[in-house]
Amino acid sequence: MANVTIIGTQWGDEGKGKVVDLYAEKANVIVRFQGGNNAGHTLVVKGEKTILHLIPSGILHNNKLCILGNGMVIDPQVLIMEIERLRLRGVLPADTRLLVSDRAHVIMPYHRSIDLARESQLSHKIGTTGRGIGPCYEDKINRQGIRICDLMDEEVFRQKLMSNLEEKNFYLTKRFQMEPLLGENILAEYLTYADYIRPFVADTAYILAEEINKGRKILFEGAQGAHLDIDHGTYPYVTSSNTAAGSAATGSGLGPGSMNNVVGICKAYTTRVGEGPFPTELCNDIGKYLQEAGREFGSTTGRKRRCGWLDLCLVNQAIRTSGISGLCLTKLDVLTGLEKINICVGYRLETGEIIDHVPASIKVLSQCEPLYETLDGWSEELSGARSLDELPKNTRKYIERIEILTGVEAVLVSIGPSREETIVLKNPFVA
Repeated sequence: MANVTIIGTQWGDEGKGKVVDLYAEKANVIVRFQGGNNAGHTLVVKGEKTILHLIPSGILHNNKLCILGNGMVIDPQVLIMEIERLRLRGVLPADTRLLVSDRAHVIMPYHRSIDLARESQLSHKIGTTGRGIGPCYEDKINRQGIRICDLMDEEVFRQKLMSNLEEKNFYLTKRFQMEPLLGENILAEYLTYADYIRPFVADTAYILAEEINKGRKILFEGAQGAHLDIDHGTYPYVTSSNTAAGSAATGSGLGPGSMNNVVGICKAYTTRVGEGPFPTELCNDIGKYLQEAGREFGSTTGRKRRCGWLDLCLVNQAIRTSGISGLCLTKLDVLTGLEKINICVGYRLETGEIIDHVPASIKVLSQCEPLYETLDGWSEELSGARSLDELPKNTRKYIERIEILTGVEAVLVSIGPSREETIVLKNPFVA
């Protein structure tokens, strides 16, 4: 038996939600371990779409334990809205439990205000969602954050809130000429949130350790993608947390020995939301085709995703930094109808040097020329296939070439948005 960590190998939006939903059937516990409501995972079950921003994607399954880990930053208003929407739709199973770590940090109104104010004044936009995620993580690292356990104690919460507001209001009014935020109003609002989420709050790291001791199967659900990692991504066009697989340990409160198989989600082409270099971006009819056929619009922001050919420099670097042992290839159906398909296998620098990894310097990366292998495309529809043998010959060749160039086997192939449009090649929970 093995626990499984799922991460994105690109810049997010690889289709992690669907894969987590599928793997959750075989898991007992599903854990989100980093990020906040800047992530969005889309599930399509029986033709009905569900978009989740905070709650783990396994929430739609019966008899599961879903956990928001200590590595997350949580906007309690968004969490409550998400729970209520699921309840109103009648899709929140009565025997599935949701728990929130008492060590997770709380996103406050001043975090959102600072996030939006900073981005509005940048000449080169980062592309933040404006949800307050970055400023909340700043307070965490600066040791002045408010945690869920603080929110549960009115006296502690009041003291920390007022102390923080003194500094934040000075910053907002002097730096951005904004109106000061009123502490008593925030206090009243957030104490209402505290009463709602109190039944969900627990020492989730302790509970996870108990679950592992009982032999339960754990699924760790990453948000965003490997190249949005604060250390290993295309900095500064990154998120504010570690998205690599190692974060699953620190973000859930378990030792690295609890992390067994790491599965990387790899879209059959590459997309990126917001700003930052994108070597294989297609600013032409093919890029527009991928955007429209793949319905490439952000589930959190609604922003159009930039589209380009599959970049294996990105994917291979994610494999190295996260120890990926299997790939889930998603959205292969979107490539249907293209006569030729390119795969980026390297970059040529301005100096003429050829590399096969992602340089740290944004300036260097933005000047990289992608080097392609070209494969024949296919015109046949994929959605009806339920095994590799039922896929067109050229589709199989595309999958095989990705396996060869990455050195990692495909364990799942997604050929459509629904659960049924999936070819499962290997059970990741088998060690």
